[in-house]
Amino acid sequence: MSQVIERFLKYVKVNTKSDPTTGTTPSTKGQLELAKLIVEELKQIGLDEVVLSEYGYIYATIPSNIDKQVPTIGFIAHMDSSPDMSGENVNPKFVENYDGGDIVLNAENSIVLSPKEFPELLEYKGKTLITTDGTTLLGADDKAGLAEIVTAAEYLINHPEIKHGKIRIGFTPDEEIGEGADHFDVELFGADLAYTMDGGAIGELEYENFNAAGAKVTIKGRNVHPGSAKNKMINSMLIANEFINLLPSEEVPEKTEGYEGFIHLTDVKGEVEETHLGFIIRDFFNDGYEAKKNKLKQIEKCLNDKYGAGTVNVELKDQYRNMKEKIEPVMYIVENAIKAMETAGVKPLVRPIRGGTDGARLSFMGLPTPNIFAGGENFHGKYEYAAVESIEKAVEVILNLVDIYSK
Repeated sequence: MSQVIERFLKYVKVNTKSDPTTGTTPSTKGQLELAKLIVEELKQIGLDEVVLSEYGYIYATIPSNIDKQVPTIGFIAHMDSSPDMSGENVNPKFVENYDGGDIVLNAENSIVLSPKEFPELLEYKGKTLITTDGTTLLGADDKAGLAEIVTAAEYLINHPEIKHGKIRIGFTPDEEIGEGADHFDVELFGADLAYTMDGGAIGELEYENFNAAGAKVTIKGRNVHPGSAKNKMINSMLIANEFINLLPSEEVPEKTEGYEGFIHLTDVKGEVEETHLGFIIRDFFNDGYEAKKNKLKQIEKCLNDKYGAGTVNVELKDQYRNMKEKIEPVMYIVENAIKAMETAGVKPLVRPIRGGTDGARLSFMGLPTPNIFAGGENFHGKYEYAAVESIEKAVEVILNLVDIYSK
């Protein structure tokens, strides 16, 4: 088993599930536990300027070993795992020389990872897969990225004959809840450009992502005894149902792909007196993004006209924007990533991120940061898996990028 895989298995044992409700940074203690573990590891490896900030961010340096001026490059990954699924007691399973058939993750609960539901599995025939045991997520998002960057850093420290400029490493908390860049110190980081190792399947390279907003909808009702409710009761849950039904039925995640955006209902909590709806809004294009936000406000007006002012309140909050406009002026950083992959024998798959990444916000903070594959599939759930060969190739891509920028 390679060093990067051993490191990955060590990291996934730490439960770093983030929590959007705590109001702290990092949002959970497990993230700080992993951060302290990695800090000690980086110091033992021999990196310079290893810092753990008050907010749980890690910064470290591999000093330049050449006497010419070259760009300072950064590599970034996040330490938290998704709140969508348990990250406690992760028990990875190995499937060597995968034969293309069904993989029983958990016989007791009849949980099977099958190419019938996940046809991309067939692309991994003959590879070694790391899966879950069917009760938790795996954590390749983004502990594979962490392991890849630390392993590449160790290799460079142990091989000083490899010439390179200054390299900066940054590990963030709470990316999964949209707060990974909240306290990232771009000035302290001091890189000219960076790459997040946070993509999925081998070859993924992304410099476009959704524009993103969150929406909280509050609907007020009036509760009276149902026996005498005629012309008096206002059932907020039924108005919520009207609200949902007024949304475009085709613009939902399960019916969209590629560059198509959506409005996704994420949660419903209600009683007669008051109901709360949660939405996320996603679109690659500014006009479509604004149209989706406006649609929610139009429904708010429509229902308030029908039921009375103040019945429905829509609160919108922009979360992040499409990094494309910040990357296009420096497209050489994407071209260099393509070259690094091709040198490693990896076919680049340049595609938009149907989601977000720390790199999106960092790009708007002055640090252009496209996203490179970390090697996992089916993130955020019990069907998550990663190929050993993909994780190992990601390390090679990092080292190739270092070589490219040294020249």
